[in-house]
Amino acid sequence: MSKKYASKVDANQKEIIQAFRRMGCSVAPTHNAGKGFPDLVVGFQGVNFMVEIKDGNKPPSAQKLTPDQIKFHDEWRGQICIVNCVDDCVDLLNNVHLKQGTKT
Repeated sequence: MSKKYASKVDANQKEIIQAFRRMGCSVAPTHNAGKGFPDLVVGFQGVNFMVEIKDGNKPPSAQKLTPDQIKFHDEWRGQICIVNCVDDCVDLLNNVHLKQGTKT
């Protein structure tokens, strides 16, 4: 894996982390883990989410997963998602509530 991917931080990462925390989540930034590991691990109401951040302000071609990220996503046997704006964060958490019979 190229080192340029291991420590790359998307421009919207701080905003995404703050949004998750405002909604009552615990957040562990993991973008330095490398080898395609997602940018965040987010905990909410007993559920953990592996979250890959992409910058929604960039053109779609610049939001593509890296080869290491594609491999990780393809081989991971648990939950993993991609967010590129605060609205995606809200949607993710609302899906948890909908499955539990409530809504934020």
